[in-house]
Formats: sequence, C-alpha cells, structure tokens
Amino acid sequence: MKIFLSTVITIFLLSVLGGILFIYSGRYDVAASSKDPAILRWVLQTTRERSIDRRVEAVVPPADSVLNDPETIREGFEHYNEMCVVCHGAPGVDAGEAREGLNPSPPLLTEQDEDLSLREVFWVVKHGIKMTGMPAWGPTHSDDKIWAMAAFVKRLPELSAADYRAMQQETGSEHNHH
Repeated sequence: MKIFLSTVITIFLLSVLGGILFIYSGRYDVAASSKDPAILRWVLQTTRERSIDRRVEAVVPPADSVLNDPETIREGFEHYNEMCVVCHGAPGVDAGEAREGLNPSPPLLTEQDEDLSLREVFWVVKHGIKMTGMPAWGPTHSDDKIWAMAAFVKRLPELSAADYRAMQQETGSEHNHH
C-alpha cells in the first residue's frame, strides 16, 4: 500500500511540475489567430456547456406575457442592435470585422435554432463567458433589460432582413453601422 501511495503522490507531483514548466515555457500559442488543438476545443466547449447547464437551473424567467410583449421585444432589439450585432450579426446585417479575429468565433445568432434555451441565453448575456470575448452585461444592465435581450435573441432566427430593417427604422437605429 505504501508503494502505491508514494507512486500516486510522485505522479501527481511530476504532473504539477510538468504543468508549471509548460506554463512558463511559453510553448503554448495564445494568439487568437491560431486554432486550438481539437482536444482543447472539446475540453473548453464541454466545460462551458456543463457550467452553463449547472448554473441555469436557478434562473427563473418572467411570465410569457412579459417576454412576448412588443415593448419587451423592442427594448431587446435596441440593446441587441447596439451591442451584439458586431459579433453575432442580424438578419441582413453581417457581423463586423471584429468577429473574424475572435477565437472561438461567436455564434451567428440568426442561424441558431434551439441550441440555447431562453434561460441559457439570459445567463450567458448576464454573466458572459471567460476567454471568448463575450462580456457580462449584468453589471451594467438590469435583469429586465437582459430578459428583453434574451427574448429578442430567441426570435432572431424567425426574422427576415426586411423585418430587421423595419425594426431599425422604427427605433431610429437604421444608421447604426458595425
């Protein structure tokens, strides 16, 4: 038993030392322009998905009548059009150049079907995601505003380019260039 325990401790210490040496060696390329190895992409994606799944259980959305209210959708559109289009695009509006330089690349939310639930969208918008460029809007926006953004994001795949332009014109934000 002593030999087994000392072997486990030795392997653990060598692993920690190897990790520290790797970190300080500078061998890992942190450039956003370089692609991560497939195993690292899998680790990061799985970690992100499981983390969100675990935390979203406590999120309680407002009533459907609030989420479907035209004023809520309009408010969500205004925030989305101002803050999100540059990375996530919109119907008839390409994402900006910044999106091309992000790694991982932000999802195009116009193409998103049922990938994220309403509660997941709320959580991501409120808390952001580390090392992705997705900011946390919770420190600067109330939950009501974040719910409005989430409600709008869930409607994006249903909107046409003409629908989106009409919303821009209605709110006076048609000249918002990204």
